[in-house]
Order: sequence, then C-alpha cells, then structure tokens
Amino acid sequence: MCSRIIGANHRYAHIGDVIVAVIKKSMIRAIIVCTCKEFKCDNSMIIRYDDNAVVVIDQEGNSKRTRVFGAIARELRQLNFIKIVSLAVEVL
Repeated sequence: MCSRIIGANHRYAHIGDVIVAVIKKSMIRAIIVCTCKEFKCDNSMIIRYDDNAVVVIDQEGNSKRTRVFGAIARELRQLNFIKIVSLAVEVL
C-alpha cells in the first residue's frame, strides 16, 4: 500500500516516482516502473502495462535486489536510475 509520494505535489503516482510503501508492517522506499494507466513517452508513443509494479530501493536509490523482471520504461534512464535499467530484462 502506498502511503506517500516523495518530492511531488500530485495525488497519483506515475512511472519514475519514488514512493513510501508499507509491506508486512515495515516502511520501504520504492520506484514505480510499471502502471496500468497509459503513459505517453517523449516520442509520442503510448505505453500501457497489464499490472502495476515497483522496484524496492534504498536511501541512495540503488535496487535492493539483483533482478528486475519484465519490461520497464526508457524514462527511468533519464531520471538517473541507471542501475535499475541495467538490471531489467527489456527497456521500452
């Protein structure tokens, strides 16, 4: 369950937003990599995923895990999450 979007004033989170979530009574930081809501890229391409997905990160923004399943958006590279992009199977 998402409890807060870090560094944003909008109500809903989008791809690339860092959130604070609660999993099994512990607070974690995560970055949103996939959403069911349509996302318009810089090259006018619209991307929509089948489910919502996040990657758990630490305070510095590095992934706490060693693998990222599924395809992620290219815009994460522009947001300086290069480590997460390099772990992904496919970049759209």
